[in-house]
Amino acid sequence: MNGLLCYCRAGFEPELAGELTERAAMAGFAGYARTERNTGYVLFICDDADALSRGLPWSTLIFARQKLRLFADLQGLDPSDRITPMLAALPKNIRFGELVMEHPDSDASKPLAGLARSLGNALRPALRKAGALTREDNARLQCLHVCLLDGDHALLASSEPEDSAPWPLGIPRLRAHADAPSRSALKLEEALLVLVNERERVSLTHDGARAADLGASPGGWTWVLVRNGLHVQAIDNGPLQGQLLDTGKVEHLRADGFSWQPPQPLDWMVCDMVEQPRRVAERMATWFREGWCRYAVFNLKLPMKKRWQETQLCLELFAQQAQKPLIIRAKQLYHDREEITVFATIKRG
Repeated sequence: MNGLLCYCRAGFEPELAGELTERAAMAGFAGYARTERNTGYVLFICDDADALSRGLPWSTLIFARQKLRLFADLQGLDPSDRITPMLAALPKNIRFGELVMEHPDSDASKPLAGLARSLGNALRPALRKAGALTREDNARLQCLHVCLLDGDHALLASSEPEDSAPWPLGIPRLRAHADAPSRSALKLEEALLVLVNERERVSLTHDGARAADLGASPGGWTWVLVRNGLHVQAIDNGPLQGQLLDTGKVEHLRADGFSWQPPQPLDWMVCDMVEQPRRVAERMATWFREGWCRYAVFNLKLPMKKRWQETQLCLELFAQQAQKPLIIRAKQLYHDREEITVFATIKRG
C-alpha cells in the first residue's frame, strides 16, 4: 500500500481528510482519503507517497498529530505468528533506527495497549536479527511504526526524524502540575513545545521579557509564562489565582481583552478567550498590525460544522488583516478540544 498514515484527535477525521485532500490537490498529487469517524487516524492513498510526504511537511498540517509514510496494510494476521508477515513486508533497502509500537488514540483501540507492548518486545529482536533495526536506538535514522488496528490487523509505516512528531502518536507526555490554576496550562506548555523553535523559546525567557495574557482568568496561561520568567499583564475582568499575584511578576488589569491595548510594545501576547474564531483572528491581526507584540500564541475555537473551512478562513483573515509578512504555525494539539492553537511572529529579513 502506498500512502500516508496520519493520526488525529478522535472525531476530527473528516477535518484531517479534508485537509489532506485539498493540500495534496494543491501540490499536484492525485489521491483519496480513507477513514471512519472516531477512529483517530486517516489514510491518504496515492501513487507517489514519498513525493507527497515531501510536499506536505508534518509541521504544516493542522489536524495531523503525526504524519507517517505508509507501506503495508496487513490484515488477517495469525495470532500465533504476526511477526513473519511483518518482516516480509519491510522495505528491503532500509535499516530503521527505532521501532515504535502504537495504536490509534481512540476508545476502541485502547484495549490494544497490552498487545502492542508484548508484540513490540518480540518484534524488536526479530528485526535486529534480520538486520532491519539497529542494535541501539538511532534517532538520526528512519523510525519504523507498527500501528495495531486490531489483533489481526496492523499498519506498517515509517517516519523521517526531521519531518514527524518525536513522540509516539504525536502526543507529548506532559505532567499536570498541582499548583497550576487550571488544566489549560497544558495547552500553552504543549504549544511552546510543538509550535515554537529553540531560537523563539530563547526570546521567551530572556531577562526583562514582558507579555500580555488576554482573557487570563483563572491564570493557567499566565502561570506558564511566569514559570518561563516573563513579567505578565493579565487582562480579564474575572479573578486570578492569588499565588500568581504573590510572584511579583503579574499585574492583573480588569479590562476587556478585545479592547485593551498595551501602553508600549511587548515581547509576547497569548490569548485563550472563548469567542467566535473570526473575531479572535481579527483582534490578533490588530496586535501585529499595530506592532504591539513580537510573538503570539492564541486559540481559535471551532464551530461544530465545517471546521476545516472555518480554520482556513480564520487563518487567511488573520494573515490579511495583519498587513505584515508573518510566520504562522497552527496545530490541533493533544490538549486542545474543539479548537486549534496558532503561533505567529513577524517574518524578518
